Amino acid sequence: MLSEKRGDAIDLSHHLSNVARARQTSPLKGLQKWMGKPGLISLAGGLPNAQYFPIASISGELLAPDSFPLKTEPEESSLSWFWKLFSRSDKERTTTFTVDKYPKHPGDLNLATGLQYGMASGLPQMKEILHEFVEKVFQPAYGNWTTLLHTGNTDGWGKTVQTILNPGDGLIVSEWTYPSALAGARPYGIKLVPIGMDAEGMSSAALRKTLAEWDESTRGMPRPHVMYTVPIGQNPTGTTMGLDRKKEIYDICVEYDIIIVEDDPYYFLQEGKYVPKSERVSESDADDETFLARLAPSYLKVDYQGRVIRLDTFSKTVCPGSRLGWFTCNPMFAERLERAAETSSQAPCGFTQLYVTSLLMNWHYDGYIRWLKALRIQYKGRRDYLVDCFAEEFHLQQSISTQGYTAGAQVYYASLKPKRSFIPLSEKDVAYSKPLFSFVPPSSGMFVWIELHLEDHPSFSSLGYKALEMKLWTDIAEAGVLFGPGSMFSATPVDDDTPGHGHFRISFSNSTPEELKKAVTIFGTTLRSFMKH
Repeated sequence: MLSEKRGDAIDLSHHLSNVARARQTSPLKGLQKWMGKPGLISLAGGLPNAQYFPIASISGELLAPDSFPLKTEPEESSLSWFWKLFSRSDKERTTTFTVDKYPKHPGDLNLATGLQYGMASGLPQMKEILHEFVEKVFQPAYGNWTTLLHTGNTDGWGKTVQTILNPGDGLIVSEWTYPSALAGARPYGIKLVPIGMDAEGMSSAALRKTLAEWDESTRGMPRPHVMYTVPIGQNPTGTTMGLDRKKEIYDICVEYDIIIVEDDPYYFLQEGKYVPKSERVSESDADDETFLARLAPSYLKVDYQGRVIRLDTFSKTVCPGSRLGWFTCNPMFAERLERAAETSSQAPCGFTQLYVTSLLMNWHYDGYIRWLKALRIQYKGRRDYLVDCFAEEFHLQQSISTQGYTAGAQVYYASLKPKRSFIPLSEKDVAYSKPLFSFVPPSSGMFVWIELHLEDHPSFSSLGYKALEMKLWTDIAEAGVLFGPGSMFSATPVDDDTPGHGHFRISFSNSTPEELKKAVTIFGTTLRSFMKH
């Protein structure tokens, strides 16, 4: 693929919003193109003198890229190894970097440039790193793609909304999706168009049906021309969309002329299918090429027209406080997005760019891939541990779903175990409750999405599932555990008359094993009490 001749993006400028069309180069930022001219004496801009920056240098210690293991044993999960690592008495292996105020050699990172007013596109060293990374990892299917820095995917999405959507436009989204993305679009008068889901995320059949049957007079708006999607670690359901489904959806988007905004913060947290504790085998290391080939690819890999705007972030792979990420898109969109940045965020924080660029220059491409491989294993261990806790606290039965957003997935149905008895009982004599919740173990991301089944609650007929969802959520919170209420993730407003079930989103990314275990125990105790009154 990398050696093939690829065509350039087609003209998609008709997708630009009225605001994007009206943007002009910032009068002062437009002078930046002259700044690289040798011998130029610039008296045009109000650039503070670097010698008055009160910082002589910055430095830090970087973890070695192989700080975490690539192989786990079934009896010792990567999670337990994680806690062993940080309880060791010996110091972590680190390397030190320093960035001086002025460069000692051409191309050196330096504070005089990094902390100065800069181009919205970011430091040239970072752009070079990102170009190599995108080319090798995501492999765009057209030739003239480019990258542009932003200050995290929330910022990237906000700029994208302003660039390709007008008030009153429709926005295609999954029926369950990331609420902050919806909150960022609604104030601009954007109307949501929810699409049904299955075990891989957005359903291509449901998408085609919606577009083919679109009636502008009935809907009160033109057929939508933009799609927002989180295809890997779908938030909140944790599904992973494979290559074939992406091809199906991409072909539909070509047919109906739709721009795909691919928000992909969890791309490298593809944990794979959950395997029960008793059935696990050791996971061996794979070389970099095999590791990348096993990952579900980006939409960029099938994007031969340049209709994908991809949002990447360092929030999940380095740290969220960096507030740093990047677009990958065709140069027409990139130029308009850069104009939007010039008069808003401008360039991402200079300190952040210097620190993250220093990290990646120290690790090099191979080192960063090594880090990402281990990161996937770490979160896989966390996912496994939380689901193992569910298996210990509840009785789990498996069944293949045939309908709804779980269609085609193996669903775990959770029932309350009977209270302990002095009389040993065989499995067939144990009286379990009816399933009170169900879930599909996530194959990517940081969350378990559970569906509540509270039909046997004494107040179900009078209160309904929405009120019971919030009542149970409140009881759990008062007991000391906070879940994400499910209704906030619905692309369709949920009221008392909305059919369906309650849901919770449960994170496994940041708590200790002891906290996860305790949380599940509290959930079980609270649920048992809740069903009685």
